[in-house]
Amino acid sequence: MKPALEMVLITGMSGSGKSVALHALEDAGYYCVDNLPPELLTPFVALENQQGLRKVAIAMDVRSATSLPQVPKQLQQLRAEGVALQSLFLDANTETLVRRFSETRRLHPLSRIDATDQHRALVEAIELERELLAELREQAHVVDTSMIRSSQLQGYVKSMLSAPASQLTLVFESFAFKRGVPLDADYVFDVRMLPNPHYESNLRDLTGQHEAVADYLREHAEVNDMFRHIEQFISHWLHALVRDHRSYVTVAIGCTGGQHRSVYLVEELARTFGQRWKTLKRHRELDAAG
Repeated sequence: MKPALEMVLITGMSGSGKSVALHALEDAGYYCVDNLPPELLTPFVALENQQGLRKVAIAMDVRSATSLPQVPKQLQQLRAEGVALQSLFLDANTETLVRRFSETRRLHPLSRIDATDQHRALVEAIELERELLAELREQAHVVDTSMIRSSQLQGYVKSMLSAPASQLTLVFESFAFKRGVPLDADYVFDVRMLPNPHYESNLRDLTGQHEAVADYLREHAEVNDMFRHIEQFISHWLHALVRDHRSYVTVAIGCTGGQHRSVYLVEELARTFGQRWKTLKRHRELDAAG
């Protein structure tokens, strides 16, 4: 019996990094196709099955707007036929997308060329794109690229490939509230009320990955209570999420600077749940600084 075809579908906002993700998949040995019209998705998969390819990656975007509504049903059918399918949606906040389009001087696919107010036209095009892609986003693993570099995105994509498409994967992500809440979070926990190692001179320049910071935080009952409450909440709902056929669940933990408290809790949660579930961890601010 031949192995199942492994397929990654990349969708997302224009300017969010789909080309970068596709290049990462190409480096990982996937046969990649950019901007495949949805009408050709099923025939393309059938052809690749006949030719014996085992890894394919397809990027679709809003340029196929009129036929995008048919994609969710196609994906459901492909999974029923045994295709090991992972769907990735790249997102970014509107401010970031506007800046990227301004820097590259590219025209948004949905922009009105004759608009007199170019900034307003771009923002309107981005919001329209969000509406058109909403259903695909709902059914995919979302990665917020607003504050990450291309090399980080490539790393995130490659880590995603290590997770079986048929198994729920927990993604724990630390972040700083001062830089905004991640768009890819399914659950967000605010831990800014916990004791802050930043105010300890010997800990300020360390992170939640250092044992000295971990020891400091473990000494406080409220930190242990927060960990226990988050762990209990996630554990309570995990099996319901599995029944809902979720492939990824992203749990974001935020503190003021994204360096100490949130990092420590992400490390502890990933370690605890990693004993029973496939887990990934990300430290948005630390990764960006690295």
